[in-house]
Amino acid sequence: MSQSNIPKLEDLPCLPRPGLIDAWQELFGRPPPKKTSREILTHTIAWEIQARRHGGLKPKVQRRLERLAKALKAGQMSPDPIPRFRPGTRLVREWQGEAHRVTVLEDGFEYRDTRYASLSKIAREITGTRWSGPAFFGLRKTSPGSKEVNHAN
Repeated sequence: MSQSNIPKLEDLPCLPRPGLIDAWQELFGRPPPKKTSREILTHTIAWEIQARRHGGLKPKVQRRLERLAKALKAGQMSPDPIPRFRPGTRLVREWQGEAHRVTVLEDGFEYRDTRYASLSKIAREITGTRWSGPAFFGLRKTSPGSKEVNHAN
């Protein structure tokens, strides 16, 4: 399939699987991974066609994705990361009868007028023991006791 034979977006849903595989090969220079579903083939091809037409991801986003992929591959992060909150979001956790409020910053968190790089450090400050910060603040299913999450407007 030549560059001029890359299918139109509107034709992708009706294209037979061999046609999708040919389009993938043309766009990416290699065959798709084995057992890739038709849905993934179609969506990935559609995204690539549009990215080529409109410019794709911004460089900052591309670099962030590359860093995340590298960290995931190196085992430095979970494939199910904690939710990302906008700066200004407040996390509230009641611990031993006291409400502890944490504000999400652009580059970390603030608790009692001190900046922290991670929620785990704040959880340790509050409890005196090692905790998963996301679990302590109720951002993972394993945590009891997170009272509320207030999102900044």
